Amino acid sequence: MKNTSGERKGRPGAVRQGGKGKQVGSGGQGRQALEGKKPTPKAEDRPYHPAGKRKAAQDRLASARGKAGSQAERPIRTARTAVDRTVPPRSKKASDDSEIVTGRNSVLEALRARIPASTLYIAARLEMDDRVKEVLTLATRRGIPVLEVMRPELDRLTGPDSVHQGLALKVPPYEYAHPMELLEQTRRRGQKPLFVALDGITDPRNLGAIIRSVAAFGGQAVIVPQRRSVGVTASAWKTSAGAAARVPVAMASNLTQTLKSFKEAGVFVLGLDGGGDVQLPGLELADQPLVIVVGSEGKGLSRIVTETCDAIVSVPITAAAESLNAGIAASVTLYEISNLRAERK
Repeated sequence: MKNTSGERKGRPGAVRQGGKGKQVGSGGQGRQALEGKKPTPKAEDRPYHPAGKRKAAQDRLASARGKAGSQAERPIRTARTAVDRTVPPRSKKASDDSEIVTGRNSVLEALRARIPASTLYIAARLEMDDRVKEVLTLATRRGIPVLEVMRPELDRLTGPDSVHQGLALKVPPYEYAHPMELLEQTRRRGQKPLFVALDGITDPRNLGAIIRSVAAFGGQAVIVPQRRSVGVTASAWKTSAGAAARVPVAMASNLTQTLKSFKEAGVFVLGLDGGGDVQLPGLELADQPLVIVVGSEGKGLSRIVTETCDAIVSVPITAAAESLNAGIAASVTLYEISNLRAERK
């Protein structure tokens, strides 16, 4: 039917929107939202900004220097309570998962440190030197069985890549210490804590090299995470050249929580990274209780560990090298801290 009323008729169901004329605005909502914004905080007031971390570390440093020794040690008991829920007093591998320590220096150091051992293997017709003679003497005194085997059998026992030098020692699984126990023991001995913690390092040779550097430059312990990290294996023993018998290794089921507990106990946490905001030479915090955190060579420090650190420290290198091996970076850092502590005594 034709429309004769003169009115415009739209399609059925259509709803006509507002046409031309006054447009409806936001009612000032955007302006009200902007009015609630505060000025951007300064860099030193942002907790995760490098400048904010430096300021927080300086505040903690000033606070630590202003306290007496007895008062500075008081937070240890509080921090220990917090970490006890996540870190077992002792962590150990399964009882049948023994390790083989190889090499004359490593075997000798293990026996000198009275590491529990079940069997000493010696290659047939082995040339005797002073180390071999002392190894046999110590093993005999402790009643450790000594088995003379042919070299092919010793090669099979220690693995194709092992340089056993004619000696191998079978030892039970490594017993890891408690991180906070080691901190308390270090302070009871009157020593200034200098620990190294590993974040994501899986190469046992790096662990062995770091243990050796900790022993060489006055450190007291190494901390490894329970997951996604290397443990104290025969290869780590070998690389440490026996230092694993003198430097205890602690295991943390939650590395971030352990680092926070160390901070509550008055220890400063420094992460190593090539892009760090603090240069290693002349490090201001060198004479304070320290935990140095070393990340993997490929990925570096994890994000959450980086946020936990008081400062990120870099080792200056030339353009000829892209980066440093984790073990070498830890060694250089420990050497510099040892020198700075000696200068500031």
